[in-house]
Formats: sequence, C-alpha cells, structure tokens
Amino acid sequence: MGIIDWTDLTQNWASAFSRIKTRFPNLDDGSMPFLKQDRDRFEAHLAETHQLSLEEAREEFRDFLYIETLTREAQQETATAD
Repeated sequence: MGIIDWTDLTQNWASAFSRIKTRFPNLDDGSMPFLKQDRDRFEAHLAETHQLSLEEAREEFRDFLYIETLTREAQQETATAD
C-alpha cells in the first residue's frame, strides 16, 4: 500500500485526528476542520501550538506519518498471518 500521506489521513479524519492528537496534544480541536484542508496550514498550526519551528513541525509530522505507515504494515502482516 505504500507510505501513508496527508490524503490518507484526511479520508478518515476523525480516526486520524485522534491519533494525531495523542502525539500532538496541544492542537486546537476547534481549528481542525479548517486545518485538515491544507497540510501547510496544519503544520504551521502544529509549530505554533507546540513551540516548534516550521521545519521542526514538518519533520515531526513526517515522523508521525512514518510511524502510521509502520503500524498499518504491522497490522496487515498480522491479519494475513491469522
């Protein structure tokens, strides 16, 4: 299936946002419906709410997407092993 990207997350935003919020607890819930439309705005909000530079926020979010990808792959492997 490949690496999870922004489009994958926004297709099931409610589920994705709960995982994002676990990783980035200072995100403002009220802003999320607007921010999910634009990854750049989301990353800027992430930087602002977590005292990060924009580049740090982008790197942290890329790391989050990578972990999401690994989690999905592990779940798929477990499902095919059953």
